[in-house]
Amino acid sequence: MITIGDAIEWGASALAAVGLPSPRLDAHVLLGDILQVERATLFTYPERVLRPEQEQRYRLLIERRKDGEPVAYLVGYKAFFGRDFLVDKRVLIPRPETELLVEAALSTIRKMFAAGRTPLLADVGTGTGIIPITLALEEPRMPYLYGIDISSDALAVARLNSQRHGVATRLRFLQGDLLAPLPEAVDVLIANLPYVGTKEMDTLAPDVRAFEPHLALFSGPEGLDLLQRFLVEARETGKLKAEAVLLLEIGYLQREPLHRLLQELWPQARVTFEKDYASWDRLLKVVI
Repeated sequence: MITIGDAIEWGASALAAVGLPSPRLDAHVLLGDILQVERATLFTYPERVLRPEQEQRYRLLIERRKDGEPVAYLVGYKAFFGRDFLVDKRVLIPRPETELLVEAALSTIRKMFAAGRTPLLADVGTGTGIIPITLALEEPRMPYLYGIDISSDALAVARLNSQRHGVATRLRFLQGDLLAPLPEAVDVLIANLPYVGTKEMDTLAPDVRAFEPHLALFSGPEGLDLLQRFLVEARETGKLKAEAVLLLEIGYLQREPLHRLLQELWPQARVTFEKDYASWDRLLKVVI
């Protein structure tokens, strides 16, 4: 028999011993998920005894975490913009930086509404669907939104998330390469495409490199292949309405090459970059 307090101490020590960066937090999250309680409950009732099957599950999860499997995959969800989204090995785990992209999209959408426009939006590389689902929840005036991904597995997860959050009827998920499936021009075009270069593979955290889908991570040696092709398609395929806005999440070394390409594609466009929480260039905004 083991108590909550003892389980946390054992789990945190086991994870710390293999050098994981947040062992105590991981132990809390894993045990809290098994017991279906908030972290505050773990602190409040450390003397509570785990049932044998709970202890067995907890020990198994700790062992899997020791092998590097991400906590989000172990518990099956990840918090984003104050909500939990289903995740598994079919999709990339949402990052906090992507909340900046959502905030920029919300600001853009609301300005369009204020100007008398009802914006149409598409998210390319939608993955878990967190971007269009969050926007649908935060801005109920939007009648429908598109989410596009080349991966049918990722879209299956996105559909589950749209159902979980009650917006399935307003989300139109399409499978295909970049803008090819999009049936109409949009006012706001968002892309959170793979932007890690294969040259950077060895710099990634081991759990990211070993467990997250490489299709959603890598895009050529410099990480620019898909982003550049996406921008060219946006210019040439007629999928942008007049005065459209492009919003992209980018890699921290990609500002200059993307800026040069944008000057060629849209010489008159207003191009701005915003930094993430670590002060790296992360958000690219283009007003056509």
